[in-house]
Amino acid sequence: MGLAEEISAVRGGSGRSGRLLGEFRRTALLVPLSEGDGGGLMTGWQGGVRWIYAFTDEAALARFAEARGAGAREWEYLSILGARLVDAVIPTVEGPTGVAVDVADKDGSMLFPPVVGIVPDACAVDAEPDRAEAV
Repeated sequence: MGLAEEISAVRGGSGRSGRLLGEFRRTALLVPLSEGDGGGLMTGWQGGVRWIYAFTDEAALARFAEARGAGAREWEYLSILGARLVDAVIPTVEGPTGVAVDVADKDGSMLFPPVVGIVPDACAVDAEPDRAEAV
């Protein structure tokens, strides 16, 4: 089962969070690059958290582009494993950062917040202070 199917299963009440997280880590996600700030990863802010936009396939990215009224332009993106995104990229970003997958899909989106078990403890908003410092 792919990530989109795992998301659907969890949202439908039949999935398991451990399988979802495993599939997220194994999946090559498409992360659009920003136009305005030197080609960095496209992000948004909600609730004091920076969210990196990521998509399970080009069709999901196209729906996002259309929802933003920018479907006609060409979108550059990076293909990156979910594990690398949370383990290597998020630690380089200042402030709480999570991953928002397929955000244009009302019934198919999923947030992977900056919490212990998803991001490194040093980046998790819920990490115990001495545990985060030990990393």
